[in-house]
Amino acid sequence: MKIIAVEALPVRMQLSEPYAIAYETVDHTTNVFLRLETNSGRIGYGCAAPDRQVTGETAHSVIQVVNDVIEPAARGRDVLRYAAILERLKPIVPRHPSAAAMVDMALHDLLGKAAGLPLYRLLGGFRTRIKTSITIGILPLADTLHKARAAVEDGFTALKLKGGRDVENDISRLTAVRNAVGRRIELRFDANQGYSEAETLHFHKQTRAADIALIEQPTRSGDMALLGRLTDRISIPVMADESLVTLRDAFRLAKDGLVDMINIKLMKCGGIYEAMRINAVARAAGLEAMVGCMDEAGLGIAAGLHFALARPNVVYADLDGHLDLVGDPSRSAVHLKNGVLYPRSLPGLGLDDLSIF
Repeated sequence: MKIIAVEALPVRMQLSEPYAIAYETVDHTTNVFLRLETNSGRIGYGCAAPDRQVTGETAHSVIQVVNDVIEPAARGRDVLRYAAILERLKPIVPRHPSAAAMVDMALHDLLGKAAGLPLYRLLGGFRTRIKTSITIGILPLADTLHKARAAVEDGFTALKLKGGRDVENDISRLTAVRNAVGRRIELRFDANQGYSEAETLHFHKQTRAADIALIEQPTRSGDMALLGRLTDRISIPVMADESLVTLRDAFRLAKDGLVDMINIKLMKCGGIYEAMRINAVARAAGLEAMVGCMDEAGLGIAAGLHFALARPNVVYADLDGHLDLVGDPSRSAVHLKNGVLYPRSLPGLGLDDLSIF
């Protein structure tokens, strides 16, 4: 089953509601969709969610690398030797992780379609669904409470609050949300590198009663030693996000016991193939993992979901990046009910057609 055509198209999507995190406010995103056609007639789909701050890419740079590098490297290659294709691409697209993830998704989609199975079953099929958190950006207190209550009414049982700009405001918001939603709702907190060591310790002390499930990347990504000190000093599980990009990062975090958990994002690490390797390191070290996302269309969320469903130690999901996207052509790739994500029963990633192509 050889690749005979490669096509990529950008799709700009507005967010129904802009959101703020520690370092930016976001009101739209552009995903790049990939179509791989094979000589068997099967079509594989993938998508990239480039982000200049996180992946160092733009939609324009992704399209350019598809035309200049990916298309000539992939054309004529046997899909069933997907590891050879991805290893061949790795050294020539080292600064384009979401573009690599897009190719990886399309290849895995084709594998599932060739086997006639949903991808998660082909990868191991450990579980059939997973609870996801829904993210609440940095908002005034009243708006934060309104969104938290609305999410709970919609069936979500896990809320993730963003912070990192003002520790006192974060403490107030998180405490108020806990009082508003009660104890049965899981609360997660993400500072997006916004805190100092002292601020993290202060936040921990002041929010103990709120019973937070985890704190994600409280301090800057480049100082792993600081992250390790905080992991040793606070009782809340500490999760690495921005500090984890490559397999080497995972090894260092695990080897030195610098965190309790890791957040694996396909767009940052380059796709499912690389995510499986990173997760293997985490599991060997006894670390739990969460699968996270960017502002990704449903197809990207589906890829993260299928990966999460296949691995036993991926116990958390934060796969809500598609919920506010207006005009997502792949929204139907996953099914959400009462805060739980389910894959479609179709082979591969769950899409047999993308109308944009």
